[in-house]
Amino acid sequence: MTENVVCTGAVNAVKEVWEKRIKKHNEDLKREKEFQHKLVRIWEERVSLTKLKEKVTREDGRVILKIEKEEWKSLPSSLLKLNQLQEWQIHRTGLLKIPEFIGRFQNLIVLDLSRNIISEIPRGIGLLTRLQELILSYNKIKTVPKELSNCASLEKLELAVNRDICDLPQELSSLLKLTHLDLSMNQFTTIPPAVLNMPALEWLDMGSNRLEQLPDAIERMKSLHTLWLQRNQITCLPETISNMKNLGTIVLSNNKLQDIPLCMGEMENLRFVNFRDNPLKLEVTLPPSESVDEEEERELFGLQFMYTYIQESRRKADDEVNCLITSPTSINTDECNS
Repeated sequence: MTENVVCTGAVNAVKEVWEKRIKKHNEDLKREKEFQHKLVRIWEERVSLTKLKEKVTREDGRVILKIEKEEWKSLPSSLLKLNQLQEWQIHRTGLLKIPEFIGRFQNLIVLDLSRNIISEIPRGIGLLTRLQELILSYNKIKTVPKELSNCASLEKLELAVNRDICDLPQELSSLLKLTHLDLSMNQFTTIPPAVLNMPALEWLDMGSNRLEQLPDAIERMKSLHTLWLQRNQITCLPETISNMKNLGTIVLSNNKLQDIPLCMGEMENLRFVNFRDNPLKLEVTLPPSESVDEEEERELFGLQFMYTYIQESRRKADDEVNCLITSPTSINTDECNS
């Protein structure tokens, strides 16, 4: 009996020793693998950093990272070693996301990541207080973070052809230096209040959205000189548009306008308009031009067309009023109009 107990104890002791040895061996293997993976990561980061350094150029005294038509689905953390960069130009690389560490590039002035597959803008973007241009067109972004409003130096913002953006946070109205905004080819059904309240905005493109009408508050955009609204579903223009005294260009082609408001004839700074491909009620024939060159340069649905259309609208309205005044009350107004 005693011998059996001693034998069992010895076996258990040997088993325990072997289990400890196996456990230690497995832990050593795990540490070895982790160390090897760490070495691989370090090597890969060194290789990627070397590749990135090869893409850095200097133009007009600015340090620029340029990558075009190469596969970079993500940007390595080794990029942080190039924090002196002032501009990123990364196009057609299949980039899936803006790195979370973007906010650490405090010297960035231009961030151009257009034509990639980026789906969101990180909140850390708001840390880039020196950023002047943010270009994210031709991506897959759906929403814009309110933290972007902290980019106090931002002058140019392009979000065209993301296709699913339908609104902007109200906080963006605090971008006091923003002069250029491109929101074309998205899903906006109205001009966002944030845009209406941007005090310095001079150039706005909201073409190819789903706008049906313009808000009366459009007159708030006092600094706006260029407005692109082509390929929407706008049916009428507000009278307040005539209060946009600095507006020089407005493009309204491919909409559903049936009329041009008379008040637009009072907009003295208008230099270019386009009403092509709208179901306007009146058919207007432009008066003959004085020279062949003028005839060739004249836009058929441009500024002269607008003024002629407005004159014709006024003449028709006056004729209708005169007809009602001079016609006997017994005569049917349909007969008068005929």
